[in-house]
Amino acid sequence: MASRTARRTQAERTEATTAALVDAARQLFAEQGYDATSLDAVAARAKVTKGAVYHHFDGKRRLFEAVFTGEVERLANPLSDAYRRKKDPWDGFSAACRAFLDECLEPGLQRIVLRDAFTALGWDEMRRLEQPLLDLMESAIIRAADAGRIARRPAGPLAHFLFGAICETAMVVARAEDQSGAHRQAVIELGRVLDGLVIS
Repeated sequence: MASRTARRTQAERTEATTAALVDAARQLFAEQGYDATSLDAVAARAKVTKGAVYHHFDGKRRLFEAVFTGEVERLANPLSDAYRRKKDPWDGFSAACRAFLDECLEPGLQRIVLRDAFTALGWDEMRRLEQPLLDLMESAIIRAADAGRIARRPAGPLAHFLFGAICETAMVVARAEDQSGAHRQAVIELGRVLDGLVIS
């Protein structure tokens, strides 16, 4: 019994330390960017030793991967909420796409996901980690087609096409001098594209 309690306590300590490191890294990556953030700074922000960082992550890239994964998980929640608020599956899909662009206005997410991730992780790893968002899109496309709102088709190609376009648009907005104006234009254009897929 005592050994089980000790193991549970150790597991809880490990989880708490990992969470503190990811949280500290998220703050620093958002503030300073990937290149300017050191593991020493992450350890200091998390109030642990640098050795503790290496105990849980084998380098800065792995730590960034954990932060990026957390951003994807956080993004999925408002997208799912926006989808569920609509009764019509295609209206829900459109709302979720708009929610994605809205969420991408957050400066920390912009820095981590839209600016630094490609350099830090590479395209293949980014797409692997973003797969949950693509899965959500595919499922929503299938439901919309089943409901007769859009033409039946393989969901994968359309999901990749729209996901790529929306991500590129979010990156353009993140780099625009007038982000509010660029965001408004992006939302309008996105609406036009999605409306064009509806069966009239």
